Amino acid sequence: MYHPHVQGFLFSLFLLFYLVTMTGNLSMIILIRIDSRLHTPMYFFLSHLSFADVCFSSVVGPKMLRDFFAERKAISFLGCALQQWFFGFFVAIECLLLASMAYDHYMAICNPLLYSVVMSHRLCIQLVVGPYAVGFLNTMTHTTAAFRLPFCGSNIINHFFCDMSLLLSLVCADTRINKLLVFIVAGTVLVVSSLTILISYCYILISILSIRSAHGRHRAFSTCSSHLTAVSILYGTLFFTYVRPGPVFSLDLNKVVAVFYTAVIPMLNPLIYSLRNKEVKAAMLFFSYSFKIKKIQ
Repeated sequence: MYHPHVQGFLFSLFLLFYLVTMTGNLSMIILIRIDSRLHTPMYFFLSHLSFADVCFSSVVGPKMLRDFFAERKAISFLGCALQQWFFGFFVAIECLLLASMAYDHYMAICNPLLYSVVMSHRLCIQLVVGPYAVGFLNTMTHTTAAFRLPFCGSNIINHFFCDMSLLLSLVCADTRINKLLVFIVAGTVLVVSSLTILISYCYILISILSIRSAHGRHRAFSTCSSHLTAVSILYGTLFFTYVRPGPVFSLDLNKVVAVFYTAVIPMLNPLIYSLRNKEVKAAMLFFSYSFKIKKIQ
């Protein structure tokens, strides 16, 4: 049990994280929507990534904030199922959207003359709809299968949200098939998206190294730097959580890492793309200046 002052500090900290996440991602969506200079495939994908971050953080954040001062930290069976459903849905979407963005960067750097032809509006729609469809199939498969099992005995999980691995430990039936489903379906999403990103960046690296001018190499690399930062942070935490060796497993460590990818990463993404991207900074400055002019008038 935390001391009231510690609870107050943690509540304030995570409330700040949540508010910054909402403000940053919603601002990014609005900015991309209203600024015609940002109506390109890269920012189209980025707007959907921001939308996924808003939804993803809202799946866990509000309930976690309420529980800081709740005497009985509980969630209904239906609420737990819905939380796990949406959690799996938006995690898969985020991973696959980052893969779509990697492919967009590959086309922009490796095939610049064909970029406008290949990255048509139709293909961009497909590269966004695909992650939503796969995310739906991913979460429907293992969430539906898990919540049809009989739960008995202890109904307490040592976590701040309904984590699938801990939920299966409360089932009084054979869960080997469910664990295999999670491994196959979620593992396929993670492997396919990470391989797409890895292969894309292998080709990008080869293309960058073949550029003769240092300015050209720097410009090509700066195009990918924000995306690489976001990929490194998300995949680093996911692989640390689900792929690290068994002896390293710790529930407390797992919760700390889970806090990072549920509360911190959605907050960092808009900051990464706004602070490291000239077009976004230019659009923000333009609308800030326009607002000041209108306010003065």
